[in-house]
Amino acid sequence: MTSIGYQTFSGCSGLTSVTIPNSVTSIEDLAFSGCSGLISVTIPNSVTSIGYGVFSGCSGLTSVTIPNSVTSIGSSAFSGCSSLTSVTIPNSVTSIDNYAFRGCSGLTSVTIPNNVTSIDDYAFYGCSGLNSVVIGGGVETIWNHAFANCPDLTDVTCYAEKVPFTQRNVFEGSYIEYATLHVPTASIDAYKTTVPWSSFKTFMGLDGTLPDTPDPELPKCATPIISYGGKKLTFSCETEGVEYVYEIKDSDIRKGYESEVSLTATYEISVYATKPGYENSDIATATLVWGSANFTETTGTTSARPLTLDVPMLIMSQGGVVTIEGANDGERITVYSINGTQAGSAISKDGSAVINSNLQPGNVAIIRIGQKSVKMMVK
Repeated sequence: MTSIGYQTFSGCSGLTSVTIPNSVTSIEDLAFSGCSGLISVTIPNSVTSIGYGVFSGCSGLTSVTIPNSVTSIGSSAFSGCSSLTSVTIPNSVTSIDNYAFRGCSGLTSVTIPNNVTSIDDYAFYGCSGLNSVVIGGGVETIWNHAFANCPDLTDVTCYAEKVPFTQRNVFEGSYIEYATLHVPTASIDAYKTTVPWSSFKTFMGLDGTLPDTPDPELPKCATPIISYGGKKLTFSCETEGVEYVYEIKDSDIRKGYESEVSLTATYEISVYATKPGYENSDIATATLVWGSANFTETTGTTSARPLTLDVPMLIMSQGGVVTIEGANDGERITVYSINGTQAGSAISKDGSAVINSNLQPGNVAIIRIGQKSVKMMVK
């Protein structure tokens, strides 16, 4: 036997282990896809390529070692292997195709070897447990969403002296604004002024001797101001010519199995400003919610009737001060701590209210506006 053909063992959910003989040189598309009970697999050194979706959906697979004979990892090769906790990618590999490890939520670290020149679209998308990535010095391009939606990512090392050509959304949803980037010492400035690498919070040289210290001569972008009107969010900044990097999360986006779902119509917004030659601004956050407001609708020349409409309200916090825009005039707004203790209140005037709460940044607050309650993090 020299090859394992297309979909040979696809869907064999009771299969727990496989030993592939040394005569096999190729494993073709979807050969073991959907083998959810497969825990271990031994790939011999004779194999030179792993095709499309070969182990996709093998949710029980815990570890895999790819031999030095393999030169390419095909599209979706290990996609959905949610139990995969470790993978060894050999130096012989030159490319990691799109979706190769998408949704491998058990992976905590990954090392891309020096001979890899391209990391394709969505290669490690949704690896929610991934906290450490090492990118070899040979990487020249990183494509769309390659490391997106990896919220635990805290440490990235890139050995490339020349900043790789990188799509802007590579780290989208991975909170790199709180992460550390290790790069060649001589290349720190290049990474700091190139999007999206410029969004990392901390930069450090590979020799470990140059942790990022703000340049006293380097100006800092002003913190953006968030506003809402005309069904549009608007960001503004006192620093001219900046680019805004924002993220919006909808709390209603979820997966579940219940028969009823309560919709909150709540959006969490975060944004910061970046500009070449400037230090990134602080992150501005806001919560956009919809509440009920009463109006009087004229139905004729002399008659009117009450009308209730949903109106947007923008909630922001800074240094423990909570600001609400868009509330009903005369409406009491109260801030509570997570344990139910009142932390401040105010009456809305001209559609806005400012509450000096006694909550510290990092505390969770519950904002009560009429019949609406909103949970948010105090900044």
